[in-house]
Amino acid sequence: MSNLERGIVIGGEYGAILIRARNDVEIELGDLLVIDSENKSLLLQVYDLRFGSQISAESREFIAEIGLEIEGVQEFFSKGREYVIALAKEIATIDEDGGLISAKALPIMFSKVRGMTSTDLGFLSKPDNPLFLGHVRSGSKILDVEVYLDAVDLLSHHVLVPAMTGRGKSNLVKVMLWGVLGLKKGSFGCLVLDPHDEYYGKHGKGLKDHSLADELLVYYSPVVIPKGKELAISLDSIRPSHFEGIVSFSEEERDFIKRFYGQTGRNWISNIIRENYDAPERRLFSSVKRKLETLLGIYLGQDNEIQCHSQVFKQENGLNTVQDIIDDLLAGKMVIIDTIRLIDEAELLIGSIITNTVFERYLCSRAEGSIEELPTIAIVLEEAPRALAGETIRTKGESIYSLIAREGRKFKIGLVAITQLTSIIPKPILTNLSTKIILGNELKSETETLIESSSQDLSSEQHNIGSLDIGEAIITSIFTKFAVPIKIPYFDDYIKE
Repeated sequence: MSNLERGIVIGGEYGAILIRARNDVEIELGDLLVIDSENKSLLLQVYDLRFGSQISAESREFIAEIGLEIEGVQEFFSKGREYVIALAKEIATIDEDGGLISAKALPIMFSKVRGMTSTDLGFLSKPDNPLFLGHVRSGSKILDVEVYLDAVDLLSHHVLVPAMTGRGKSNLVKVMLWGVLGLKKGSFGCLVLDPHDEYYGKHGKGLKDHSLADELLVYYSPVVIPKGKELAISLDSIRPSHFEGIVSFSEEERDFIKRFYGQTGRNWISNIIRENYDAPERRLFSSVKRKLETLLGIYLGQDNEIQCHSQVFKQENGLNTVQDIIDDLLAGKMVIIDTIRLIDEAELLIGSIITNTVFERYLCSRAEGSIEELPTIAIVLEEAPRALAGETIRTKGESIYSLIAREGRKFKIGLVAITQLTSIIPKPILTNLSTKIILGNELKSETETLIESSSQDLSSEQHNIGSLDIGEAIITSIFTKFAVPIKIPYFDDYIKE
């Protein structure tokens, strides 16, 4: 008997194969199993477990009662008569040529079932632009098979990273960004909005430790450090359109801002803060001023100069910052922006200023037929529902992030959307996020949303998703034949290799 043998098929139906487990092995949720036949192999995954017994329920209750008084009675009566039944679904078939095809048939009754090994996964080859995500996981067992997706496909068609707090979202994104730095130079630009200042590694291990960091990594922060740059954004860089879908201006306020911008040009914010306006719309003027002061953290100092609490938004300095960042992105570099000092809307505004300009550039390049010369751009967005939740949740208008989610794949621009709350992202946007790397989440409403919007059928995966431990994930993507369970390495250990 093979030491890989896990059990035997005893019944069921398509999508719910019943397997009686051997008593001397443990089968887990998420276990990958194989049924071999003459010229092909059927791949299965366990999605539920239950007890099986040859003893009636009444007899088991009687045995249990006796066992409370006499030690060892349960073992005597149950040996060989009590077992575990695993429910498994077909995920794919390996044909006689080693290729992967859809599973369309039931296995033969009483087929023997074995555990999956690394040799069964030879079809998981490296793509042209390999971006490492983790190792194949069978239950809690890690197989010596690395999982890669093509970075162009993955990043341009958007990635969702959903999970509850503490399940490893940031660790996964670090591993992904580390891989992006190692890809073909000049082919991938990446804008990382970092509200927790955790990716660069200012106080520990981070992307700064990559061998190509000096060449391909740029770090902006209000507090300048060695090898870093000052995050200074000129108020003159901000246009009214940058606030769309981000700041909750009323219709009256939006109309006023557009008119005022048309009258005063790029100095419109400075004029509002300095109250260079004398007209009957004073109420609207004051309301817009208060919102801009709160959003940007700016105020008029005693010397009549505009000051900023976060030291980010400047009156005189920072006019070239946005263009410098865009030049770096177009050169295939990764730009990390430390936004820890900013409120949510201000952080999203900075991303909006940059992303709007990039999108306009790519829009023109596509019209001119030269877009293939430009790198693929990824926008990494923490707590993504802030910008993707839609106007019925936050604001009027569509943010540039929502536009990218809908249209970006046509222009080689994608989102890496990180979130705890998938359920408040509109379904049309969720559908456009073509790859979802699902980490642990016990909330029923969240798992149901993920299951409904996934590229593969995960309708039986409720228990599996809820049982995912730290660093365990399921990849569901239009670029994979089936939902691939993975184990993501711990970043500090991974970069040592």
